[in-house]
Amino acid sequence: MTVERTVTIPAGVSVSLDNAVLKVKGPKGELQRDMWYPGIEITVGGESVIFRTDSQKKAITSMVGTLNAHCANMCAGVTKGYLYSMKVVYSHFPIQIKVQGERLEIVNFLGEKHPRYARILPGTTVKVGSDEITITGIDKEIVGSTAANIERATHIRNRDPRVFQDGIYIVSRSEQ
Repeated sequence: MTVERTVTIPAGVSVSLDNAVLKVKGPKGELQRDMWYPGIEITVGGESVIFRTDSQKKAITSMVGTLNAHCANMCAGVTKGYLYSMKVVYSHFPIQIKVQGERLEIVNFLGEKHPRYARILPGTTVKVGSDEITITGIDKEIVGSTAANIERATHIRNRDPRVFQDGIYIVSRSEQ
């Protein structure tokens, strides 16, 4: 039994495979990822990328779908990009947010004297509004990790989460 998945390459996108490193180049930029996995054959054709295996093992057959999804996300990222919207929620103390280089500074969270910091990964753009934060980029994983870093920086410990709902939360994820 052969398991095969195909990703169609959108117009304006070029895909190349060199030593199991898949490179996707489009109008918004270029992404590359190591796609090597034992037992999986990757073929880049004219208008599609094919992931195929002849193995019966569940770990290998499921990895075909995973690599297929990574390739589809890369193609969508270089054509459209990704946008995560976050909401700043506070009821006790007003939170001030500033972007400082490669980190986001969160001041006056729950009235704390020391600021909290969240790491902004390279390849993302963070814009701060009054009560909202938007994160954009072409790599879905990096944009999602940056949003997770910001959400994790405002995690509340040793208080009742039903009362203290202050924090920064992901509201929506979408392609631009």
